[in-house]
Parts: sequence; structure tokens; C-alpha cells
Amino acid sequence: MAKKKSEEHSGADANDSDYQEEPNFEDPPNFVDNISDEDLLGDMLAQRPSEADGVESVVVVDNIPKVEPVRLEKLKSVINKLFSHCGDIVNVVYPVDEEGKTKGYAFMEYKHAGQAEEAVKKLNNHRLDKNHTFSVNLFTDFQKYENIPEKWEPPTVQTFKVQSDLYNFINDPDAYDQYCVAAETAPNCVQVGFWQNVLPEPAELETRERFTDTFVKWSPLGTYVVTFHKPGVAIWGGSSFQKIQKFPHPGTQFVEFSPCENYLVTYGPTPTGQKIIIWDIRTGAEKRSFVADGMSVLSMFRWSHDDKFVARMGENSIHIYETPSFYLLDLKSIKIPGIRGFSWSPTDNVIAYWVEEQNQIPARVTLMEIPKKRETRNKNLFHVADCKLHWQKSGDYLCVKVDRYSKLKKDKKDLDVKFLGMFYNFEIFHMREKEIPVDSVEIRELILAFAWEPIGNKFSIIHGEPNSSNVSFYEVNKGVKPSLVKRLEKKSCTHLFWSPRGQFIVMANLTMGTFEFVDSTNDYIISASPDHFRASEVEWDPTGRYVVTGVSSWKVKEDTGFNMYTFQGRIIKRTILKNFVQFLWRPRPPTLLGEEKQKDIKKNLKKYYAVFEQKDRLRLTRASKELLEKRAQLRETFMEYRTKRIAEWQDQKSRRVMLRGHVDTDNLETEEVDEEIVEFLVKEEITLLE
Repeated sequence: MAKKKSEEHSGADANDSDYQEEPNFEDPPNFVDNISDEDLLGDMLAQRPSEADGVESVVVVDNIPKVEPVRLEKLKSVINKLFSHCGDIVNVVYPVDEEGKTKGYAFMEYKHAGQAEEAVKKLNNHRLDKNHTFSVNLFTDFQKYENIPEKWEPPTVQTFKVQSDLYNFINDPDAYDQYCVAAETAPNCVQVGFWQNVLPEPAELETRERFTDTFVKWSPLGTYVVTFHKPGVAIWGGSSFQKIQKFPHPGTQFVEFSPCENYLVTYGPTPTGQKIIIWDIRTGAEKRSFVADGMSVLSMFRWSHDDKFVARMGENSIHIYETPSFYLLDLKSIKIPGIRGFSWSPTDNVIAYWVEEQNQIPARVTLMEIPKKRETRNKNLFHVADCKLHWQKSGDYLCVKVDRYSKLKKDKKDLDVKFLGMFYNFEIFHMREKEIPVDSVEIRELILAFAWEPIGNKFSIIHGEPNSSNVSFYEVNKGVKPSLVKRLEKKSCTHLFWSPRGQFIVMANLTMGTFEFVDSTNDYIISASPDHFRASEVEWDPTGRYVVTGVSSWKVKEDTGFNMYTFQGRIIKRTILKNFVQFLWRPRPPTLLGEEKQKDIKKNLKKYYAVFEQKDRLRLTRASKELLEKRAQLRETFMEYRTKRIAEWQDQKSRRVMLRGHVDTDNLETEEVDEEIVEFLVKEEITLLE
């Protein structure tokens, strides 16, 4: 058909009027085009090739070692190992001089531009050795810096945003403490309420629905509270608990703050093990990350008291990292063959670690100063099965619980080791005395629990059979061996909880939910013995005035809630809360008062006591007055309602009489009625007894 039509159109008889000349699209003479190519074809011009195409994924690594050709392969291996963690490297170029020696810089091309940006972020300022610190930049940055305008323009002034006061909780004039209560309202949905422990009843500060997926945790100084979510964790603070920072670490199960709240460590699972990330709290930047092989390792990193160092234990070594660079101290680990455990002093940069027995060499406990790495004390121990390190909170003493054996039984391949004739030693290191003397306390019974008095020189031990154990209290003094000051016999307790201020202790049985409050300064008398069935946690407030016991839904599903007691064991408050999860007192930062001022306050405490007692009475009187006014208002409201209803009842009397057959029943006297009991047979059954 097309051919036929073409033939028809090409015929001599075709009508020429149907096929006129094509229109002319040329611009007329003197035409001025005022539309630019960018306006007309902007989308297409944006896709045209440029000189920088292909270099977005290239990084320039400066300040690498200058090496001879014989050492070049080793250098390439080291640098490639570092940079390959950021992505797939496509090409690497090391410029060399006439002699084949590297010039001190290299070009690396990644598969994607995002991998190049990651390399700049992670490896810029990376310290390779004492003399070489990498300077890593994107190749495109050089073009950006070449095109700096000659005329400088000041940056735009940004609007100042008022930050929330993170420390307003310590400005309360009456120094009331705060606490949080968490309860699960739905799966992976936990409601958290924040309260202030004022008199006569706690005051609610804030309640957040769906605040966290699992639980919450306070920072050591009480500045932040951390919440857990699927994408990561977030920290909150200020008067209304605003979001301060978020840290993207999917699946985070556990977090740990540094003592001074400068850093946050998050622990989350990966297919190959636990991934640990150290974050800067102020900036939210990732400082360093690690992957731990095998199962979950909670609290793998341990911090020095001043945040200057963080350490972890490796195979036959301790890795100590300096902050804020997080490089290894002196760029190398401390080799300690046979190390089994370590712990920082809570007040000094001193590490205590212990080494197991090896090839007839006794076990050893060592104290080491950091950063000098100088060993200040060693203690050899024989027939050791295990050790536990317990620092006193003030750092004055270190107790090493030593599990010792009389006989050792091994199989032929030394795969199964059995310890026979177990007994226990407590090695007490006097940290503040010259040459750090060590005293020993031996106990032949099974040890169930150990606890130092936080402020003081006492420690307590639960020993014996679990159902009928003994609780012994020892006192440590300068120049003499620890002395037994009291033994409480036949006690069924499993845990010991000292008051943060010392003197008072709670002996708890967290299996049965029984508690005993003991005053260590008054001949260790038991002031109260309350019980809280199925209670699984005990929390002292920071001042040592109140104790809370809780039954969490993590343990049981019914009768969950918490009880609050005074330090003497008197019950103050019982709260039943469905799906109660946890109760946490808000920590307080250390006092700024010096020791002399604190001693003066304790000496003149009676003078301050009268002032505080008067405030408490005034507060209770004010509360009583408010309660009476509230009751009077409720009574007045009820009387108004009653008067209104009586008037309405009287207005309806005529209609009521008419409906009742013109009989006034309002004043009808009720006749006396005799009550009669009628009994009748309901059912009869016959049972045959064989």
C-alpha cells in the first residue's frame, strides 16, 4: 500500500498544491537569541562529560614512608591492608624518582566514590608509626581548593540555638533525688516515667510513651539517659529530657559510658561476632571500632578514672589506647603471657592484673602504673584455680579473691582439669601505704558474695552453705592485719548491698525476696527484716537514705512493681505496676566540697539538722493544708449537687403523686415486716458404697 501510494504521489497527474515547500526554520536577519543553552538544555548539559569524571573515587595519600625498591612491596602490603577495610581498591599508583625510591605519596582508586569518602573519614591523620601520619584527601578536593575566589566573603551568621541545661537536676535547693520507672506497654515498646522524690509524695516530672525498645541506662554522673532502638541508641538530657545525640549502631544490646562521660561504647551483634564502636558523645563521631570473635563479650573495654586511657585484654597481652586519638599506648601492646584478668583503680591510673600458673611458675598478681608501665607491686600465689579483683570505691584498697585447691586432677590429655579440696584467700593490698603491704584472710567455706564498704575500711563476705550461710564483717586498718569484727550466723542471703555513703548494708536473698537492714556502727544490729516476694533487684539512692526493691517482668509476669524503704528498713511506698521493667535512681556527680569542708559539715550536723527538720515540717503542714482545702472543696461541690437534686425531687412531687394513684408515698410509714426462712428439697442423690 505504501508503494502504491508513493507511485500515486509520483504520478504526473498528482496535485502539486497538496505538496508545498517545507517551512524555513532559520532565524531571520538581525535576530538576537536571549535564551542560553543552560536554560534550554539544562538536563542534557548536566550529563555531559567533565574533566573530573572518574576521579571522585580517587584519594591522595600523603606522608607515606619513602622506601627503596626492595622495600616497596612490603610498604604496599601494609598500606593496602589498611585502606582495603574501606572498600574495593581498583588501582594504586606510587610515584617514584629516578632511583626508584617512592616520593612519599600515593594515589588510590576505589570502586565507588562513597568508599573513597569513607577512607578519608577513617584514615586521615592515621598514625602509621612515630614519624609518619597519613594525610588523606579526595582528588577532587585539590580542584576545589584551586578555585578559591580572590575576594573573601564572610560566612552567613547562623541563628543561635539555646541548649538545654544538662545539669539543672543538681540545682534543686532541697537536693531531692530523681529516678525513672520503666514499664512495657507493648512488645518492644517501653514507657518511661521520670520522678522527683519529694515529700510527702513523689512528683512526676515527665512521662514518655514508646521511649525505648528494651530498657534505659543512666550515665555515671547522671547527665544523660540512654535509650535503645533498632537503628541504634540515643542519649537524652536537660530539664525536659530532650534528644542530645544519636549513635547509629543497629542491634545494640549493651552500652557503657566512660567515667567522665566523654565517650560511649556500644556493643552489637554481627554475623562474625560482636561489633564494638567507641563514640565521642559531644560530636557523635565514631572514634574507633572493633569486631570481637565468638560470643557476646559485655564490658570488653575498661576505662581509667579520668578517661585518658581505655584498655582491653587480648591473647597474652593488654591493649591500652590513649584518648582522644585511640592509638595504642607507645604504639604497641603490653605482652603478658598467661594473663587472665585485669581491672583499673577507680581513682588512679593503676592497672591490677593476674597471671595463671604456667609450667611450675606460680600465679601472680601485679600492679602497674600507666603510662609509665612500671610494676609497683607483685604477689606470687600458689595452687590457684581462679582470681577475682575487687577495688574499693575510694581506691584505698584492692582485694583479690583467690580460689585455691589442695589437689589437682587431670586426664591423660590435660583437657579436663578438676580442682579438689577448694579453699579461699582474700589478699588485701594497702594502696596508700609505703611499698603497698599485702595482708591475707583465709576462709575454708564456700564464698557466695563479697562487697567493700564504699566509704570506709570494712568489707563483708557471705560464706557457707546457701541455705544457712554466715555473713562476716572485717575491718582493715593501717599497720595491722584485717580483723573480724562481727559474724552473723545462719542467714539465708545471697547478695550484699552497701549504702553509697557506707555504714548501712542490706543483706538480700534475691531468690526468696527477703531483706535484712544492718547498721554496721551499732553492733551490726538488724533494724528491720521486710520481705518483697520475688524481688530481683535492690537500688540505693545516691545519698544512702532510701532503698528500692523491685519485681521485674523480666523475671515474673504477675505482681510486678517496687517498694521503697528508708535506710533503716521502714516501708514508705508500695507500687504495683503492670509489666514493670526497671527502677533506676539518677546518679549524682561527686561533690565539689573539699575534705575539710565535708568534715566541718559532719561535725556541725546537729546545727543543720534543726533547719532541715523545720523545712520538712513546713512542707508536711503545707501538704496537710492543701489536703484539707481539697477535701472542703469536694464537700462543697457535693452539697451543691445534693441541694439541686432535692429541689428537683420536690418539684416533681405532684407528678409523682398522680402516677401513684393520688397516694402520697413520700411520708408513708413502713410497716414492720417479719422475716421467715423457708427450706425445701432441691435435689436428692443416692450413692452406693461397696
